[in-house]
Amino acid sequence: MWRTASLAILAALITTLSGCRTDNTPRQSEQPASSSPTPAAETPAQTAAATNDNRPLIVCFGDSLTAGYGAELGKSYPDYLQADLDAKGYHYRVVNQGISGNTTKDGVERVDSILAMKPSVVVVEFGGNDGLRGLRIEDSRANLDNIVSTLKASGTKVVLAGITLPPDYGPDYINQFNATYALLAKKYDVPLLPFLLKGVFGVDGMMQADRTHATAEGNKIVANNVLPLLLPLLKK
Repeated sequence: MWRTASLAILAALITTLSGCRTDNTPRQSEQPASSSPTPAAETPAQTAAATNDNRPLIVCFGDSLTAGYGAELGKSYPDYLQADLDAKGYHYRVVNQGISGNTTKDGVERVDSILAMKPSVVVVEFGGNDGLRGLRIEDSRANLDNIVSTLKASGTKVVLAGITLPPDYGPDYINQFNATYALLAKKYDVPLLPFLLKGVFGVDGMMQADRTHATAEGNKIVANNVLPLLLPLLKK
């Protein structure tokens, strides 16, 4: 039964791997497919507000799980992370730089644009699309290493968030896939969230019908998963 469900999940996810953009739209799931690595343009009002906002930046950098694919506008995990930080009196601005369909290779290609934002902290979440496509572990690991090392070398603080795969991919591939996050977290001494969807995956009401992306309620939990790793890196 799990194998049948997993194959259905994979088929659904492959449909979304075209890289639909998810920023500043009425609903992320309605975005047209695009291979462009550039998030949707901000409105003039949003651009002006960001320009006048001098708070240090926390950039959430990843794929559809970060972008909030399928959730209503304003209900991605970075949105809830912003609300949680505000409630605790931390004066930071959270920026969502998740793009659906991105692989670790796309992350490497985008990392310079993230550095150009001069972030204080970057939450890195990549790898799910690599694994679902069955890409070589060595390549994905090298790409993630490139992302984390580039950010660290700039003086940016990093939080690394991992993901895992359905059992259909076999224990050897899955174990190597999962080990990537632990190895890089140890190598670069960065906080690690081994499974971004902890407390979300498989829980009623927390996952969308595709059984791959979190609902709005699930994204609240994801933000709570990230928050404890983030707080020690921040100042009030």
